[in-house]
Amino acid sequence: MAAETPMADGTRGGHAPHGGHAPRGGHAPRGGHAARGGHATHAAFGLSPARRDALTRRVRLLVAATITYNVIEAVVALTAGTLASSTALIGFGLDSVIEVSSAAAVAWQFSAADHAVREAREKTTLRIIAVSFFALAAYVTIDAIRALTGTGEPERSIPGIVLAALSLAVMPFLSAAQRRAGRELGSASAVADSKQTLLCTYLSAVLLVGLVLNATLGWSWADPVAALVIAMIAVKEGHDAWQGKGCCAAPATAIPADRQERDACGCCPGRDCRD
Repeated sequence: MAAETPMADGTRGGHAPHGGHAPRGGHAPRGGHAARGGHATHAAFGLSPARRDALTRRVRLLVAATITYNVIEAVVALTAGTLASSTALIGFGLDSVIEVSSAAAVAWQFSAADHAVREAREKTTLRIIAVSFFALAAYVTIDAIRALTGTGEPERSIPGIVLAALSLAVMPFLSAAQRRAGRELGSASAVADSKQTLLCTYLSAVLLVGLVLNATLGWSWADPVAALVIAMIAVKEGHDAWQGKGCCAAPATAIPADRQERDACGCCPGRDCRD
């Protein structure tokens, strides 16, 4: 019993830092806080090669699914929009085309087998995504203003309503899955592309409201107004993508120890995490 007392005595554990026995004391509850902080940082920054490869494959699959869906969406939206003379529906179809180009840029980035090459392509990919947003905003704004000045009223479009409702149900899941993978991987371009997909969800909601109001109440102005809302959202997201906002996690070794726990969300040091 006498031999066991010193081992149970907390005072000896308290002197461990002075005696150089800190590594053995790391197993004690007092060392648990550091361990938990370390695991949080490791999860966000110090990814193992196997985990990084798994996330890379996940992003590739999600990007492929996004491209496939948006190609179909673009064909349906552009066809229905042309038949109904709907500015918002045509703008929605063009957004699908632009989203394909955005996703294709991410696919190009993640096609590289080497992680360093993928990181080197990050900035170029973000620029492509940003330009895609700006191109969408420019076209939709011009077309909406032209529609508001009286160049014909849009007709009712049941296929457009169905397409908008379907996209509103599908796109949030693709966006959320890619955003989670991108943030854990520390890829700003993957996160930006997920925001492009999320924008498609917003566009679907705005488009659905505009088409329903036009179909039920005959509010033809609702269609171009909805298109202008789409343009404003696109400008904001394009600006964020150009600046690389959203997520740009760095390796754990590049972040001071006193900031690792705070930055374990996967965002840049000093930057708030955003959805």
